[in-house]
Amino acid sequence: MTNVTLKQLRYFDALSRHRHFGRAAEACSISQPALSVQIRELENEIGTKLFERAARQVNLTGVGQQFAERVSDILKSVDELTDLARASKGQLAGRLRLGVIPTIAPYLLPSVIREITRRYHGLDLHIRETLTSKLIDDLSDGRIDAAIVALPISEPAFVEIELFTEEFVLVRHVSDANDPIPNAESLRDMRLLLLEEGHCFRDQAVSFCNLPTPLSRDGLDASSLSTLVQMVGSGIGVTLIPEMAVAVETRSARVAVSRFDRHKPFRTVGMIWRKSNPLSNQLLELSAAVRKVGDDMRPGASKIP
Repeated sequence: MTNVTLKQLRYFDALSRHRHFGRAAEACSISQPALSVQIRELENEIGTKLFERAARQVNLTGVGQQFAERVSDILKSVDELTDLARASKGQLAGRLRLGVIPTIAPYLLPSVIREITRRYHGLDLHIRETLTSKLIDDLSDGRIDAAIVALPISEPAFVEIELFTEEFVLVRHVSDANDPIPNAESLRDMRLLLLEEGHCFRDQAVSFCNLPTPLSRDGLDASSLSTLVQMVGSGIGVTLIPEMAVAVETRSARVAVSRFDRHKPFRTVGMIWRKSNPLSNQLLELSAAVRKVGDDMRPGASKIP
């Protein structure tokens, strides 16, 4: 296997994760035919098929599965070598892959990107927005460098840095603006709209209301906070959203925002990265920049020293 290239291994890794030539090619920023050629050359070089190709699906062969496990370790080690070299320069520079969950990304990222761009002129920032579970996998496999998530994650291999806490607010139809603010027990008896399964914000809302899990739902779950708020504006029910989302999501909806008087629901926003990452000191500095942005955006939020 003297002619196997690092580029081919990255393409193989992408295809083994996406199981689709089109999506893998898009992730690698190349054309689908170019990806196919590289995978075919890799298979020719090692002398065996790594993928089973069907009309609409791509699966790993037995050898491909074993190959994938080793390639993942190789690519992680190569990335850590690169990070080690970057860490020796002191300040963050070059490519930084940052993951963010969907209930934070649209509201925090614009200000974070401006602050990072101002502080780190040589930084090439790549953003990945997806669910917490996928970010954890990406971080573990070395596909991203750090992630902004709701804590705790409680993964022994990760550093967890608390940035700030923020409250959840109640969103009701505008006609209910003057009604008493319900407590957690009352919310259980209302039509509470939630994000679909997989979102940590859904789990936090369920925990606050002490709802049974799994929930018996009637098809009213949504994939975004924006959809939840618009459903409330149409008179379908009520929902909870994080404080940072209020200005963006409620400006064009017929809704009223109320803050809870007692037993206020909240979340802790933090940053995580692998303990083994040579850039830990630089990422700690970056987390301070993100904390500053969060505090500036939400003057009434609880600040973590």
